[in-house]
Amino acid sequence: MIDFHHLPVLPDEVIDALQIQPGGTYVDGTLGGGGHAALIRPRVQNGKLFGIDRDPQALAAATARVPGLIPLHGNFHDMTDLLHTQGINKVDGVLLDLGVSSHQLDTPERGFSYRFDGPLDMRMNPTQGTTAADIVNHHTGDALTKILYQYGEERFTPRIVRAILKYRETSPIHTTQQLVEIIKSAVPAKALHGQHPAMRTFMALRIAVNDELAPLQAALTDIVALLAPGGRLAVITFHSLEDRIVKQLFRTLARPCTCPRDIPYCACGKIAQLREVTRRPILPSQAELAQNNRAHSAKLRVAEKV
Repeated sequence: MIDFHHLPVLPDEVIDALQIQPGGTYVDGTLGGGGHAALIRPRVQNGKLFGIDRDPQALAAATARVPGLIPLHGNFHDMTDLLHTQGINKVDGVLLDLGVSSHQLDTPERGFSYRFDGPLDMRMNPTQGTTAADIVNHHTGDALTKILYQYGEERFTPRIVRAILKYRETSPIHTTQQLVEIIKSAVPAKALHGQHPAMRTFMALRIAVNDELAPLQAALTDIVALLAPGGRLAVITFHSLEDRIVKQLFRTLARPCTCPRDIPYCACGKIAQLREVTRRPILPSQAELAQNNRAHSAKLRVAEKV
């Protein structure tokens, strides 16, 4: 079995947020190596815990690690359809951990990390879809610029895009370290200190390869519809754009009447679907940050179905 390790972020906070009831039905929509699932499953007892992931390696490792887990191969965006195949129409809680797993980052051949040399891949499902190499070698300058600005908020985007376009005139970009060196050659010398100069570009490409943001709002809306009354949705984000989508959706669905203030009665008939459990995101403790450096940008938001 592949050592698909997963150090779960905010583990105690997630368990507290889900308020797990023995005999209930729960979903870990981003299973990874099963770190969170291993904490959730014993508390479900005679209930059900489904684990969804598009990475077959993650599913295999987590299934071996977590006895009683019911694995489902796919994307949490399709959670409703995946659960319907199991005869499930309502659930008592859902966890989404939207970060890339430690195993994926630490496996060079997956191509997620700027720290290792490997093929420029970045697909969470390595069996299908566009790779990061496809994007940097074939997208137009305008398309690359949009990806780096929108998903990576990279301030040196014009420099990096120009360097990519120039490099690929003579040679395709196949590996992570090729791209790292291109980025280093493009940014000012002062940007080579502190945060790794390739971090934002790699994050932007990963988001683009796996289409992580565009379907997120619709997916969350579908998941809310799956929740039974009193069921909870806990979402961990690692990116400001993801967190903004989660926050805005929670607040929209927690707000009842949306009529203008100057109307003396409600004409919209809107009823709140959620209660925001966390008005502000829960952040990792200093003790956790000392043990897990990758938890630094994590934010947990929780809402409850009403």
